[in-house]
Amino acid sequence: AYGAHGFKNKDPDDYRIVLYETANKYHFYHSLALLGAAHCSKPLMAGTILIAGMGMFCGPLYHQALTGDPGLGKLAPVGGVAMIAGWLAMIL
Repeated sequence: AYGAHGFKNKDPDDYRIVLYETANKYHFYHSLALLGAAHCSKPLMAGTILIAGMGMFCGPLYHQALTGDPGLGKLAPVGGVAMIAGWLAMIL
């Protein structure tokens, strides 16, 4: 996480664009993963965990990118862990 956020550009608008692009990329790829979740052994569990992770990870990034308020930023790591758990639920 430090590599992604430790060396912020001096221009806050550039950083907000990067945040939006990052949220959009993760949102897109995990939306595709939801299509695959329908075909795993426990689709409801995998899908629920992926959706929760997407909301908790992408939501705060979108919020900060659009408003400039980093208040929800501490929720993003929890969402990242949930997305990883969703992938694991799809595999198992």
